[in-house]
Formats: sequence, C-alpha cells, structure tokens
Amino acid sequence: MQPTDAEQAAMHRALVLAETVRGRTSPNPAVGAVVLDADGRLAGEGATDPPGGPHAEVSALRQAGPAAAGGTAVVTLEPCAHTGRTGPCVDALLKAGVARVVYAVDDPNPEAAGGAARLREAGVEVIAGIDEHAAETGALRPWLHAVRTGRPFVTWKYAATLDGRTAAADLTSRWISSPASRADVHLLRGEVDAILVGSGTVLADDPQLTVRLGDDPALAVERQPLRVVLDRRHRVPDDARVLDASAETLVLDTAAPRFALKALFDRGVRHVLLEGGPTLAGAFVAAHCVDEVVAYLAPMLLGAGPNVLGDADIGTLADAATLDIESVARIGSDVKLVARPRWIDDDVADPDDESGTEV
Repeated sequence: MQPTDAEQAAMHRALVLAETVRGRTSPNPAVGAVVLDADGRLAGEGATDPPGGPHAEVSALRQAGPAAAGGTAVVTLEPCAHTGRTGPCVDALLKAGVARVVYAVDDPNPEAAGGAARLREAGVEVIAGIDEHAAETGALRPWLHAVRTGRPFVTWKYAATLDGRTAAADLTSRWISSPASRADVHLLRGEVDAILVGSGTVLADDPQLTVRLGDDPALAVERQPLRVVLDRRHRVPDDARVLDASAETLVLDTAAPRFALKALFDRGVRHVLLEGGPTLAGAFVAAHCVDEVVAYLAPMLLGAGPNVLGDADIGTLADAATLDIESVARIGSDVKLVARPRWIDDDVADPDDESGTEV
C-alpha cells in the first residue's frame, strides 16, 4: 500500500511538528501527528506535550473532533499501545473512528510497541515506514538511540580555531567563536535534556550552562536543561555558577562516561550535550560514547594552546575515529560542521564499570 499525496504531505507536516517540541518531551519521544478527514483534508494536528500531557495523536484528534471519523491519522512514530502517564494512543484512535493510520517508524520500546497490530486487529488500515529515514534522523533520533542502547544520545559540541585550539597558550579563550555561533549554541542547548561538563571546566571557566536567548522578555526560556558535572575528586566550589538557582544541577561522583550516562538515562534523560574540556571529550571518545559532533570552527590560527581533544586511547591511525559529515554551514564568520562517528555497536558494555579517564 502506498500513501496518497495528501498523506505524504501530512507526513512532511508531522515531521515539522515534531521538530517544534524537540528537547521538551523526554523521556517520551518528540512526535508529530496530523489528522485528515475522510476526504483527505486537514482536520487537526499536534505534537507531543511535556511528560504527563497528551501525546501527538491525542492533540491532533482533539483538534479534529468529529472530522476524524473515517479519516486518516499520520504520525511520525507507531502509536503506542500501553498505559503510562496517559492512556494508549491506539485507544484514542479507535474511539475517534479513524479508518487508516500512516506512520514512519516502528516503536522500538517493547513496553509501548504493538500499536500497529492492535489497529489492524480492529479493522484499521495501517501503512508503516513512510519517510522512515527522515523521521529517524530528525527529532526522534536521540530518543530512538536511547531506547535501543539504554543510554542517552550524546552530542559533543566545541568551538576551536582552524588548527584545533580551544584557547591560546596563555589560556585566553573568550571569544574564539563569533556572536552568531554563540547564539546558535544556546539554541542547541534548548534542544537537549542535559548539559554535561567535568569539574575541570567548572574550575577553569565557571560556566552557568543555561539557555540564554537574549535580553528580550519575549525570548524567555520555558525550560532549562539539567546541568551535570562529573566531579570524582569533589573539586567544585559551593559558589560555582553552575550551582546557582537558574536551573537544576546534578553532581556525579564518577569519571566513567558509561556509568554517568546510565544514571542520566534512569532519570529520563535522552539527549546529552557534552561541553567539557579536552580530557572529558577524550574519555567520551575513548568509550565510544559520542554520537554526534557539532564543531564551530573560527577562522584563526594559534599554533599553541590546549587541543580540542585529549587522550582518546587512539595509538595508531588505523584506530582513528572516522566521522561521516552530515552538514557544513557558514554561521557568522565561522564554519559549523555536524558529523557522526562510525562506532562499532558496543553499547552493551557494563554501565557499572568505573574504569575510564579521570576528569
């Protein structure tokens, strides 16, 4: 079975809707949904609310009202078939009387999967796998990774000169990146569940690690990500800005990336932004716990100073971490590069293993 042109257009809209709630739904997935009436006309749309609120399908059905009967629900993820904080989306779809459901990605969560089968058993026509790649690489990507591996998706963000320096030889570093890049970083922070650094970064830079979109009150941030500090040696001072009241902070007494990520997963974190220094970055690369790299490269050369990446347990070129470049863009005077490492799937390592580079 193939989707109609109206259903294909509705899926494109659902993918856009999912992007509007990226970073605000964990531990639930960021899903978009569109309801078409029996004649293929737009009747309702929605996206996943924060935890405890309605899922995308329910919001779209509420907007559609009676027009959903005999119509089609188009969703980026297979409708759930379990009861969590809210009831199963499958029940809502059946109660609304939809005749057809089109979705992009099968739900990998064994507790919630099975929605498609229940719909088919009830006589609803179901089409799966529509725009699957676009959905898997969009707003759903961090959640899908977390469910499949048992640890959050990790984006490593850094700013550096073209010769890979994060500061000059005298350790001056403000500002290597342009104002446009720094503004873009705050948008990136707004899309994640947690921002993670090591105690060394706190001692060196005293960062606040919050999302700041400017002085305009209209740009006020609804939600601040969790701030996480790995502090095995208990070095973070009580007056550090990362401990202020502007956002929640978690200090973990560990230096093992996998252990820290398992603890964050258990708290409902599905996407982590790694902003630490070269030692912490090296530890995460060595543990194969970097899933995306976002680099802001400034058009300057220093020739000396801290490298962007510390010891990553790579001794020969054959062991180098190879990356696939996803995008390259000009941002202000800088270049923003987004890439993904090609790790062998080894995410089944023991999360209680406390080995690893101390940070």
